[in-house]
Amino acid sequence: MTGIEGGHPRLAIVLFLMVSVAKVWAQAGPPFQTDDPTPVDYGHYEAYIFGTVGGTPAEIDPVGPAFEFNWGAVPNVQLHAILPFGATLPTNKPLYDPAGQGPSAYGLVDMELGVKWGFIRQTRRRPQIGSFTMFEIPTGNYSKGLGVGKVWYRLPLWAAKDIGPWSLDGGMGYAVVPQDGYKNFLYGGFLVKRVMSERLELSAELFSHAGEGDVTPQAQASTLIDAGGYYHFKTPGLQLLFAYGHSIAGRTENYGYLGLYRTWGKDKGSDKDKDSDTKSAGEAMLSAQHH
Repeated sequence: MTGIEGGHPRLAIVLFLMVSVAKVWAQAGPPFQTDDPTPVDYGHYEAYIFGTVGGTPAEIDPVGPAFEFNWGAVPNVQLHAILPFGATLPTNKPLYDPAGQGPSAYGLVDMELGVKWGFIRQTRRRPQIGSFTMFEIPTGNYSKGLGVGKVWYRLPLWAAKDIGPWSLDGGMGYAVVPQDGYKNFLYGGFLVKRVMSERLELSAELFSHAGEGDVTPQAQASTLIDAGGYYHFKTPGLQLLFAYGHSIAGRTENYGYLGLYRTWGKDKGSDKDKDSDTKSAGEAMLSAQHH
């Protein structure tokens, strides 16, 4: 998991400023922790198979295999689901818990459902703005440390805009976790992406979260820098996603993501199938600039 309870006013100010200067439409979200406000096109679909790893000196929490599916159900609205398998691997270091943290476990972890709503469209002068409410469903075994044991929520706002070959995404959110030992917490990030070629895009992000509760590995606030990108295969709509990052402030923390992404669909009202990845990155940017 990734607060503000207990006083993190400077973190809140920094994240607010990052949102205020965000100017971009872009593909954020996987493989990064910062998301974007742009829903999947109406009548289109996205699927991912991926693995992630997050770790602190107290515990390593790999996830995989995990399966994500997104659907442009209605105009400007995307439905989202993730079915993940994962593990909890406590280090059992006496420094973090003299009595020991218990054994490792593997299995189904908490499932994620969500709704992304792009309620302000990007124009030449205005960024895209949207929300991406997520519900974490307690499908993981709480007693083994594979889940929180109760439904909890993430409530973010994201903004995005294109500037030539550059894309910027930024935003912040608040997580509500109604479980003993956990805290509600603030989180947010800012991402910059550069189109390097027809096949390759590279990105870097600054992501921060406050402490998530005494029973979590992320009990203290942390700020990370992550770097990675997207490799576009010749098959339309198929990409390799990759990222790795490490904390630069607060608690020591690592983050990694590797996955395959596929998008497909048919525009409503059109007889032709259209993959949202069939345009070159340059064509997509030119199109965006004329809307």
